[in-house]
Amino acid sequence: QVQLVESGGGLVQPGGSLRLSCAASGRTFNGYTMGWFRQAPGKEREFVVFIRWSSGSTAYTESVKGRFTISRDNAKNTVYLQMNNLKPEDSAVYYCAATSGIFYPNQAREYEYWGQGTQVTVSS
Repeated sequence: QVQLVESGGGLVQPGGSLRLSCAASGRTFNGYTMGWFRQAPGKEREFVVFIRWSSGSTAYTESVKGRFTISRDNAKNTVYLQMNNLKPEDSAVYYCAATSGIFYPNQAREYEYWGQGTQVTVSS
């Protein structure tokens, strides 16, 4: 059974940094694409970034380019999201997700597996 467990959220001041982790288990993820999404109150779930597990290639939504970095640790079966220069508009619940067989999965409906989410709040 696939499990994705996020951690690392919290409260941070504008301009600060957080690193989110997504520990994946239950299968081998070679050939999978791992994504991060976020959802603010009253808004739809929004694509943030994905990484293709095998190649390491990535794609970011425009609003986080240059501030967020996704990476993976094959030995730990973990995906990370380093978030720098955080802004109040980055506040949301952040979700880790996994999918396979889709070339450019930037829609929530394209993902098979989801974590429970971790809250990120950017406020002074």
